[in-house]
Amino acid sequence: MPSTQQPPIAGAVVDPTSVRPPIDDATIERVDVHGVRARLEALKAEGYTMLLDLAGVDYLPRSPRFDVVYHLLKMPTAAASVQQVGAPQRFRLLCGVNDGEAVPSAIDLWPNADWAEREIFDLFGITFSGHADLRRIQMPYDWVGHPLRKDYPLRGPAQERSPRPSFGLKSNVLAGTPPSGRTLEALQEQVKKARAADRPEAERDGLAGGEPT
Repeated sequence: MPSTQQPPIAGAVVDPTSVRPPIDDATIERVDVHGVRARLEALKAEGYTMLLDLAGVDYLPRSPRFDVVYHLLKMPTAAASVQQVGAPQRFRLLCGVNDGEAVPSAIDLWPNADWAEREIFDLFGITFSGHADLRRIQMPYDWVGHPLRKDYPLRGPAQERSPRPSFGLKSNVLAGTPPSGRTLEALQEQVKKARAADRPEAERDGLAGGEPT
């Protein structure tokens, strides 16, 4: 199904928002990365002065691969009735982003975009141009990769390089078999052998001779 948003995504792409039920109090619009900054400025000038949320989504293998999604709320600038307050106007702006593209930062428009942009960078690897402190916010600074990408290794990059014990899989254990209590010991021994095999030959000879590592 092609996109039903205006303007639509170029090409034969499924836009996930086109198959969602309509939101009565929200307008949904899609822009590309080159037009997102001007559209955000215009929306704030129209009265959408509150940034409720800012998030990223990975739609691999769609192109553009990512969406950066802005949830905005129009706040009354004058005295409002209970009915007006109870029926807020919301705006959802979706920005399609290809891998490697930078999105203009919105911190100067909404300061609370700061940590949200850092989170998107941390978990998806999407960069925001103009962000003065774009660094990880959840994962350690030396973490490899971005965990919420669809192609991120399920066990993480470091765990994928370590052995996966065949005896630890439930499919290899008959139903009703009592626990042996030796699974951890066997895994530690297997990891020890794998690490020893990765060491340089000279280092292995030193370990065999009892020299300290």
